[in-house]
Amino acid sequence: MTIPRALFLVVLTGAATAFAEWRVSLPGWNYEFPRDHGAHTDFKTEWWYFTGNLESQDGEDFGYQLTFFRQGIIEPGREIPASNFLQRDMKFAHFAVSDISSKKFHHSQKLARGAFGEAGFEEGDRLAWIDRWSCQRIGPHDFHLLASYGDVSVDLTLRSQRDPVIHGKNGVSQKSEGEGRASHYYSLTRMATTGTVQIGKKIHSVSGLTWFDHEWATNQLAANQSGWDWFSLQLEDGSDLMLFQIRTKEGGRDPYSSGTFVSQTGESQKIRLADFDLAPVDWWTSPHTKARYPVAWKISIPSRKLDLTVRARFQDQELASQPFSYWEGAVSAEGTCHGQPVKGKGYLEMTGYSGRIVGMQAE
Repeated sequence: MTIPRALFLVVLTGAATAFAEWRVSLPGWNYEFPRDHGAHTDFKTEWWYFTGNLESQDGEDFGYQLTFFRQGIIEPGREIPASNFLQRDMKFAHFAVSDISSKKFHHSQKLARGAFGEAGFEEGDRLAWIDRWSCQRIGPHDFHLLASYGDVSVDLTLRSQRDPVIHGKNGVSQKSEGEGRASHYYSLTRMATTGTVQIGKKIHSVSGLTWFDHEWATNQLAANQSGWDWFSLQLEDGSDLMLFQIRTKEGGRDPYSSGTFVSQTGESQKIRLADFDLAPVDWWTSPHTKARYPVAWKISIPSRKLDLTVRARFQDQELASQPFSYWEGAVSAEGTCHGQPVKGKGYLEMTGYSGRIVGMQAE
């Protein structure tokens, strides 16, 4: 369904009160699993974010995204009357399937208060759900996903091949200057994925890899930050890469842009701003929003002797919706690592190209 703009604005901005009673992300967080796969309701914003590239038994390619969001609207310390209609948070979700073989993009979003249990977080092994979209934990780091929209659906089992990778330093991923202007952020970077993708009347048996991000925080983007470009790449040599740059309104790159490189053995290394170069090499203008997105990029990490060209597997993968639109789609990667050819697949998210990021932009 399409979320009405006014209602979505209420969800994202919440009550017009200070964040003093919301917990902020500070150094020293002690990650514990499976506890930290669950909800962190002392923080204002949280998401469980799955993206993957899949191939069917008959050779057709698909990408998918399923993300569950929790947005706090009543501080945890505030007393409220007992009522189904007074909920401390709102629940919403995004679902998209990229039919790469036919270059068709299907996407939808849902919003619910959860007053009667139709949406929520952490009920036994069910981590997040909204109507019939759900994420259930089936092992220490394994999940079952369900989502459907019209005649498009996924039913997927994800089994992690690696332990969680913690991003940032000392338990936090800093996003801008100032104490607490950060998030707690980890990923399961390489999850073996099997199941089905249905488009129309055809059900495809698929397999491939999924990337899972879980992030929780309270503070928003700083006033001078306009959006971000985020990459998750799974390379055929067994290594993985997460990289993001935060763009400033002046056209520069924020110093808190960073990433994480994961080796074939699962060891992780922080990538700092000075460690990487990122440059767009091709652009696409959306017929839906008229936004102009860079859909191909050059990535260079000299310390890893890694040079990649990352391209959209097809260009029109924009989630054009209210109150803001963004590009989120399947990509391919090709280049060299230590002089040897390397290929891979992944996902790219680009925000702030079609206008202000409502609810995440500081005034």
